[in-house]
Amino acid sequence: MDILIHNANDLKVEIARLKNLEVEQSVALKARFASPTAILSTAMSLFPKSPTVDGVKNESFFSQDFLGLISRIALPLTLNKTIFKKSNFLVKTLVGILSQKASHYISEDSVSSVWDKAKGLFGKFMKKKDEPKPATVPAYVSKP
Repeated sequence: MDILIHNANDLKVEIARLKNLEVEQSVALKARFASPTAILSTAMSLFPKSPTVDGVKNESFFSQDFLGLISRIALPLTLNKTIFKKSNFLVKTLVGILSQKASHYISEDSVSSVWDKAKGLFGKFMKKKDEPKPATVPAYVSKP
């Protein structure tokens, strides 16, 4: 916004406009920080809600189902106590952050679908193992 100032009168008008703008902005700032709820809403506006991922909208920590909430705690704890046991602080922090992000993809639906696929795989394997072999006629027995 380039304002051309040609003379002293233009300068005085621009100074007056800027002072009015300063007063308006100070009133707006005072209104934003007038009460604790206003301060909290201002702080929460700094962290926008996450966008939808594959049609699933994760708005907050408690929008996940029970298994998702458990995985947010258990996944980083398990990884840091087992695989990354002797890692340094930075690696453990990265694992924690990444596993928190990955826990959004863990839900009861995804676990049940994986479980059904595993049951189907083992069901096929067990059926092949339990199937009776076709009876064969020994070669030394003659047929009438």
